[in-house]
Amino acid sequence: MNASATSSPDPRGPKPLRIAITTGEPAGVGPELTAVALAGAAAHWPDAQFVALGDGALLAERARAAGVDWSAIVDGARVAVESVPLAAAVRAGRLDAANGRYVLELLDRAIDGALSRDFDAIVTAPLQKSTINDCGVPFTGHTEYLAERTQTPRVVMMLSGTGVRPLRVALATTHLPLKDVSAAITIDGLVDTLRIIDHDLRAHFGVPQPRILVTGLNPHAGENGYLGREEIDTIAPALAVATSHGIDARGPYPADTLFQPRYLNEADCVLAMFHDQGLPVLKYATFGEGINVTLGLPIVRTSVDHGTALDLAGTGRADAGSLIAAIDTAVSMARHRRVA
Repeated sequence: MNASATSSPDPRGPKPLRIAITTGEPAGVGPELTAVALAGAAAHWPDAQFVALGDGALLAERARAAGVDWSAIVDGARVAVESVPLAAAVRAGRLDAANGRYVLELLDRAIDGALSRDFDAIVTAPLQKSTINDCGVPFTGHTEYLAERTQTPRVVMMLSGTGVRPLRVALATTHLPLKDVSAAITIDGLVDTLRIIDHDLRAHFGVPQPRILVTGLNPHAGENGYLGREEIDTIAPALAVATSHGIDARGPYPADTLFQPRYLNEADCVLAMFHDQGLPVLKYATFGEGINVTLGLPIVRTSVDHGTALDLAGTGRADAGSLIAAIDTAVSMARHRRVA
């Protein structure tokens, strides 16, 4: 099916949003989750068109495994496929480094389309970082790759979900070894991160006056310097600068006490200092409905909060809840951008 089809399901209405979905690692659950999610496209997102980027035959095969009538969904108007051929034949659950460049081609096509405004947003299914690295391309993650491809000096990874209560957690650092985290946290970097969070919550999430709560780095937020000085020397000064710019950022709070209702009920976002400080709490509270959003980009990008689930690929048992939530957020963000 040609992805260039642009006819609206309702030609009398406004131009529909166009959302690209990269189907990710072909040996993983991405292709079948895409099929399951798009089976409900007409009911869930009537003002959007979707372009699934991936090998057409693979998508049809995984749709069948998931019990989805793919040919009935792909109509060129509501849902289209931009077929990109696999580099090598694939079996569900079996990684092949030959397909690493295929995965990157899907991502590149989506990014290029979003930058050219052919797409209003992109949603990324999970990929396998090791496969891309094994094909000879250094790759840290979606977030860093998007920043490089869009020439964005700083982006922010934020995960959100509503499994227990609305919760957003952003990260000051992303995919770094723990030994490198302290050196990566700077006053300027934190101020930029807080500025991006504040701006994007206003512009893309409709939060009029974001309140951001910030964790410390060390146990007990450094215990007045006895357990580390990053809170005193870096985090607190950054908060002072951000506050002087009109950003409502508070802290630093001990991470082990911040994640409780008395604080979270008054927060629009928590900024954690490193990956495994903030995300375990969010994933425990929202897993299956959590999503990943990249803030600070010139384009809208959301993703699932889980990996490739190789053991579930091709079985039809993988839960599409996170991908559906990611699509829902991408559509909502694109709507906000359109009216901004």
